[in-house]
Amino acid sequence: MSKVIPALSENSKLRYFNFIALYLAQGIPEGMTLFGIPAWLAMNGKSPGEIGAFVAAVGLPWSFKFIVAPLMDRFTYLPMGRRRPWVLIGQLGLIISFAAMALVPDPLNNLKLLMIAGFAVGFFGAFQDVATDGMAIDIVPVNQQARANGYMWGSKIIGTSGSLALGSWLLNQYGFTSAIFMLSISVGLIMLAPLFLRERPGEKLMPWTKGNASAETQKMQLSGWSSIFKSLFSVFILRNSLLLAFLLFTLQAGFNFIATLLPIFTVQALDWTDQEYSQFFSAASLIGGIGGMLIGGFLIEKFGKIRMMNFYFMLLIALVISLAYLKLYWTNTLLIAGFMIVYQLLYVFSCIGVFAISMQCCWKKVSASQFTIYMALGNLGRIVGAKLIGPVKDAFTWEETMMAFVVLLSLGWISMQFLHINNHIQHVQRLDTTFLQKESLNNQIH
Repeated sequence: MSKVIPALSENSKLRYFNFIALYLAQGIPEGMTLFGIPAWLAMNGKSPGEIGAFVAAVGLPWSFKFIVAPLMDRFTYLPMGRRRPWVLIGQLGLIISFAAMALVPDPLNNLKLLMIAGFAVGFFGAFQDVATDGMAIDIVPVNQQARANGYMWGSKIIGTSGSLALGSWLLNQYGFTSAIFMLSISVGLIMLAPLFLRERPGEKLMPWTKGNASAETQKMQLSGWSSIFKSLFSVFILRNSLLLAFLLFTLQAGFNFIATLLPIFTVQALDWTDQEYSQFFSAASLIGGIGGMLIGGFLIEKFGKIRMMNFYFMLLIALVISLAYLKLYWTNTLLIAGFMIVYQLLYVFSCIGVFAISMQCCWKKVSASQFTIYMALGNLGRIVGAKLIGPVKDAFTWEETMMAFVVLLSLGWISMQFLHINNHIQHVQRLDTTFLQKESLNNQIH
């Protein structure tokens, strides 16, 4: 089998399939930990502060991905690929931690242990994410990155919505333990993809099989901590890198603010059940995910990243303001369902755009670390967004609370107007040229 299947670097369809599978594996536990369990907790009378604390615990490891990313840039087993060994470790940890969450006894009355389990799932999800993103930057051509992000993010949303719908039904029918354990089995099956797909031709599938490191990965691999951190510092302090970091922080803070608010709002303000919320939100997420896979990347490729992001931000702000001012119609289920669908489409399209920008701005020599810093700052924003729910809702009405999203997104929108991607790419090319000249000089000296 291993001689028949092409390597990921050789086949675009296999590349797309591989990243769809790996992002699907991230989406399944996220659907339950970030949406299904919070709605279940709300249904069982837990406070917005307790629910926000659980969501923050799940999201916290995602803000510390920058700790493991340099390890992935510095160390690997090149005969199996530059990123693939790390992907396999992360995927295995995700399977084990998600299955272990099912063993939390009486989770409704044991929130601290539930938060610890959620933290573990978040940690290995973040670990796998770092390795997967590094692999994507290394082997996906620039002209395919927007489309790849569409497939990746769309599949993650589909995994999230699918696990939310199925998991919520399982929660109510069979209980917490059975629901989480059954979903963890599906995450385990996805590990077959990275097990049988090499990054580049001639590499090993497993440590004991035949194969060798490719010349391309040997050229990209940095050999010392000093080179990694100097290179990372050089590229990250560029003006456009800092602007992109601020954009990601505010954007993800706003998105997670709404994501955490919605189950609380629908269950506690509109008297929905957790299953009703899960069904509507998972359907909206599914539509968003499919839309992202089918046209999200295409729109970015055709009309440009910044132009489309401006359009998406404008619509998102108008959408949330409209919901806040339509309080008299909140009892209309179709209105809330329509809001969820349109919001999820715009959310997915926005994420595809900003992640494609982030990938394009990375220097391949330190791609895992640089992209991870961007994502870590975004996930730090997600924690801030979740933690804001308690104090903001305590101080303001539901409609005023929604306006916090508008403030956060507006800050990101303003910062994006000063972002110049082509200038940044030119700066990175100059850094690469300077690095190669220094390496050549050092080799001549020694």
